[in-house]
Amino acid sequence: MKYYAVVRLRGRHDIRRSIRDTLKMLRLHKKYHCVIVPENETYIGMLRKVKDYVAYGEITAESLARLIRLRGRLAGNRRVTDEYIKEKTGYETIEDFAKAVMEGKVSLKDAEMKPVFRLHPPRGGLKNIKWHYPNGELGYQGENINKLLYKMR
Repeated sequence: MKYYAVVRLRGRHDIRRSIRDTLKMLRLHKKYHCVIVPENETYIGMLRKVKDYVAYGEITAESLARLIRLRGRLAGNRRVTDEYIKEKTGYETIEDFAKAVMEGKVSLKDAEMKPVFRLHPPRGGLKNIKWHYPNGELGYQGENINKLLYKMR
């Protein structure tokens, strides 16, 4: 099963209500928040609608593991550790858990993590947040979303 990483890159000012509601449904309330969504028709339609405010693309297992390790949070703002993943899901490490998520064996909900990853602004800056990919950062990025996630670690 394929998963998309969706990162909100633009703020709250001057957004139509329908787009604001779609961003709320995706749980992208603030700039530089990231969510992982499965590839299905519902989410594809939502991503097409908000393409002018987010960057999205296919995430790899390595990027997902790095995202969980560095930015994954539990209730009480505690970090996700290998011990916690082993206790909750039975997988030895975060990397094994991320591979299982990408294969569709388990869900991120099984680890009881918060659904939103709060990212750092990108190191080195963005190309342009007013233009679409490949000239800017907005819209569908494909595999290049992993480079953006690495910059925002």
